[in-house]
Amino acid sequence: MKINTRITRFVCFAVVFIITLSLQACGSWPDDSSSKRIAKPQQLASQNLRPQKLRISEGFVNPLGFYDATPSFSWQLPAIINVNESVKTQSQYQIVVASNPDLLPHAPDLWDSQIVSSNQSSFVDYQGKTLVSRQKVYWQVRYWDGQGLVSDWSDIAHFELGLLENNDWQAQWIEIDSNKPIKLNNFETPIHVPQHLRTEFLTHKPVKQARLYITAKGVFEAFINGQRVGDDILTPGYTPYKKRIETLTYDVTAQLEQGNNAFGIQLAEGWYAGRFGPKRHWHKKLALTPKVLAQLEIEYTDGSKQTVLTKDNWQATQNGPIRTAGLYDGERYDANFELTDKNGSWHQVGYNSSNWSGVKTTALNTDVLLQPKRHFTSKNKQLLPALSVNQVDGKTIFDLGQNMVGVPKIKIPMLKGQTLNLRFGEGINQDGSLFTKNLGSAKQLDFYTAKQDGVIEWQPQFTFHGFRYVEISGFDSAYEPKLDWVNGVVQHTDLEMNGTFTSSNQELNQLQSNIEWGLKGNFFDVPLDCPQRSERLGWTGDALAFAPTSLYIADVHAFWSAWLQSIREEQFENHAIPVVVPNEVGDIAQAGWSDAAVTIPWDVYWRTGDKNILAENYEMMTRWIKYHQTQLKDGVSVMWTVGDWLQPYSTREDSRRGETDNSLISTAFYARSVEFTLNSAKVLGKEADVAKYSQLLAEIKANFQQHFFADNGRLKVGKQAQTAYLLAIGFDLLDEKMTKKAVPHLLATIDAANGHLRTGFLGTPLIAPVLDKIGRADIALDLVFKQTYPSWLYSVSQGATTMWERWDGFTFDNGYADKAGSLNHYAYGAIGQWLYDRLAGISPLTAGYRTIRIAPMITEHLSFVEGTFESEYGLIRSKWQRTDSGLVLDILVPANTQAQVEIPTEFFKTHAHSQGEATQSIGDIIYLNGKQLPKQAGPVTIVTLASGKHVIEVNQS
Repeated sequence: MKINTRITRFVCFAVVFIITLSLQACGSWPDDSSSKRIAKPQQLASQNLRPQKLRISEGFVNPLGFYDATPSFSWQLPAIINVNESVKTQSQYQIVVASNPDLLPHAPDLWDSQIVSSNQSSFVDYQGKTLVSRQKVYWQVRYWDGQGLVSDWSDIAHFELGLLENNDWQAQWIEIDSNKPIKLNNFETPIHVPQHLRTEFLTHKPVKQARLYITAKGVFEAFINGQRVGDDILTPGYTPYKKRIETLTYDVTAQLEQGNNAFGIQLAEGWYAGRFGPKRHWHKKLALTPKVLAQLEIEYTDGSKQTVLTKDNWQATQNGPIRTAGLYDGERYDANFELTDKNGSWHQVGYNSSNWSGVKTTALNTDVLLQPKRHFTSKNKQLLPALSVNQVDGKTIFDLGQNMVGVPKIKIPMLKGQTLNLRFGEGINQDGSLFTKNLGSAKQLDFYTAKQDGVIEWQPQFTFHGFRYVEISGFDSAYEPKLDWVNGVVQHTDLEMNGTFTSSNQELNQLQSNIEWGLKGNFFDVPLDCPQRSERLGWTGDALAFAPTSLYIADVHAFWSAWLQSIREEQFENHAIPVVVPNEVGDIAQAGWSDAAVTIPWDVYWRTGDKNILAENYEMMTRWIKYHQTQLKDGVSVMWTVGDWLQPYSTREDSRRGETDNSLISTAFYARSVEFTLNSAKVLGKEADVAKYSQLLAEIKANFQQHFFADNGRLKVGKQAQTAYLLAIGFDLLDEKMTKKAVPHLLATIDAANGHLRTGFLGTPLIAPVLDKIGRADIALDLVFKQTYPSWLYSVSQGATTMWERWDGFTFDNGYADKAGSLNHYAYGAIGQWLYDRLAGISPLTAGYRTIRIAPMITEHLSFVEGTFESEYGLIRSKWQRTDSGLVLDILVPANTQAQVEIPTEFFKTHAHSQGEATQSIGDIIYLNGKQLPKQAGPVTIVTLASGKHVIEVNQS
């Protein structure tokens, strides 16, 4: 019966195919928007003009184990083909979606959008048949240009859904069944010895495909027949484990063999059960033990299926070579415990595991959601070689030249029985010894014990460190240390770097590098505040400050979307938002930190154009406003806040909290959250909420101005702090007249600081944009290029390779500050947004860069700047270079967009604000692509450019 059915299907398909060819040959394919037959539309000339870079939802390309059964579709129109040809715009599109690629494009069985008159080429919502777990989906798209010419169909893209519901799982949680008491460390936290778990199974027929669905309460690595599954690290990652655990899907078809197969899993404590988070909350993990859940689904070529599950027939041991593994304290490896016998390793067929223990099982908890991972995993991303090696007090210290996050990869000669000690630090003391004072209780120690003489090669599996320097001891002293003994394996969430910024100033370029390395080091499944000390938590305030900059540097759309889901899950019943997500600090909410629940969704929308991120988080945003309203007294917020964190020269008793009045900060962020929720309501078409929040915002602004500012524009509550004025002006909390009155008082605070900044985490992101906004970009430029403390380039001048938590974490003259803090802390990297927006001159005029502002700021500090950004529509480039005759701008505008270009005819002079003359003329004659343009009055001439490459020259007359 099955054979006959397949023959019948084949005959039917052949008939349909022949009819299709006949219709195409006759030029009478039916228009997809009607049942009438019309002439085949005229096509674009080149196949190179097909849609490109097809992706779904937050930027996924052909994903396996995808999380969303209602994805959105995005594509790009092709970029410049040659200097004379480009596709300028899209006027229509058509998407077809099918369960089989053979059905595309003419017989889609899941969805046919029909021909849609729209220039939308990103985040088009799927509106077809319901998709289910495990389903494979294939799709294509075509578009019509502005002249009505249709492109060829794109290549076929695809995605496959993971297990979307808990009831898709038949497996059980397993862990070693051991009656040995769990040892406690000196913090009275359990030491969970990593587990090895294994089973064997038989496949007796040819395999068509095999999928491994797997996750852990802890972190895992899986192996089939001795081969590691995938290349991810510290999977499944870090989520609010009481609410949701993410799952991974792997294609393991090629790893299966007909006959006997071995399936092995290594399991360590990770974030779930290890010593992680503030000490006062470690006791909450005493009852937690690492567990793993796996479901291997095999489909044979004859259509039959087999499932291999984690259940009570597995075996386990804790007598493997990884003796301990923790995120803070490092990993201890003893090669004498390596699990091998005459048949091979522990994860190969035939290994004798008769002395292993059984496992105990736990059923799935329906209150904890199992959902496919919704952003990219962490991976080994880069290898950094050691640049120098020195001997200090009998210890050998390798310098990698870059503060990084990850693990070492070592290749070192040892003698049998020796234990190699590896210690990690971000710096060295003046005597050359390793600096570890800023690590808190995080030991950052790895150990390797050799079982025989020779060169050992090793890389830790279940820990990560923040470091630039590696101190080693315990190797074979007969050998002189060599540079190739140690490399640094850079690890972070698998993000594509989306933006570039370079200039003629090497210190500024180093600042940009430091910002980028700050992202790499702290985007480790969640946005960490620091990667080295005994903290490494998802602090919301740091994320709020840095999110806009991150959206230039890397493709962090999915990263933020996933973390925002965790914030939603952690929101308290009283509507408050915790200051750390996943929440490790208890019932704490505060202004300027918790407001990330509103600001980050808006930041992501504005830079990507994805409305779904607003829709997903809108309820959370409105609930947060409700909590804000419980903290009001006479219209002024009294919500707790730690203030403008780490403002330099603060005279407060607790100097960390800055000098800005707490109620001003809380009220300002209350207004900001209302404003962004109002904006979101407008985008989502929630008219009643638009009216409600418009009125509320007006009331907040009126209360703010009346309560905090005198009639002369001077702050009347608290100290005259830079951040107080920056919040008031930057968040538009003062009316136009009061803003003009407040500006001199803001400038006075900068003069009082001798032209330096006095801002912490909350004020620093605003200082350059606000000065630019009030027409004093000259002062902003002076601040950016200042190299004395406190300033961005001060740390650069002191050898920084990442952003620091404190402006003065280290000096060559005095070494490390008493409270040096983290030397890899991205918050002050928020200046990166302004570097892109204004020095390179790339920013969105409408959400997602559908309309682009190109407005480079020309300064005597620089002879050229080039910035690029990979937008949803394609690559944007803005490069300017000062010449003997004036200025040259090179601009690239992607297809299906347009740019408003502000051609500068003046440049900012160095220290101009103290000289009374802010700018100097660049030139009077403007050429656009070789044709002269009339110069407009004022410092810029504004033109609108379609997609393409453009060259603009500004010359002296």
